[in-house]
Amino acid sequence: MNSTKPYLLRSIYEWCVDSGFTPFITVTASPDLGIPMESAQNGEMIFNISQNAVQNLIIGNDNVCFDARFNGVSKKLELPMDVVKGIFAKEVNQGIAFQEDSELKSGQQEIISEKDTVIPESPSKPPRKKRKPKLRIVK
Repeated sequence: MNSTKPYLLRSIYEWCVDSGFTPFITVTASPDLGIPMESAQNGEMIFNISQNAVQNLIIGNDNVCFDARFNGVSKKLELPMDVVKGIFAKEVNQGIAFQEDSELKSGQQEIISEKDTVIPESPSKPPRKKRKPKLRIVK
């Protein structure tokens, strides 16, 4: 059975582009991927995969390939699908997070919303305080 991960990755990417949002992917960073480890934080790396940021983007069924620049040096990256942790739109912080292969039991992915976002946003409004309902007797 084919994994749904590459199909969901492509569909969220297309939704981002069609909506005018910037698509970002998060990956598990490791030295054997050919990415500079000094750019990784907490074993993760976030890539802007918009048309303006990368060249020759191909989201295949087995890997994600693109040319990116690191400190002015161009590199061709081939990221296996199993290191991709999620994809989201930067502007609205919506997307999809994938479970690790070891955590997959039923092949389900988790849809993330603004609350579960990878990039923190500064709050524009403080949360409203909840009030207890008041009842009064009318005679």
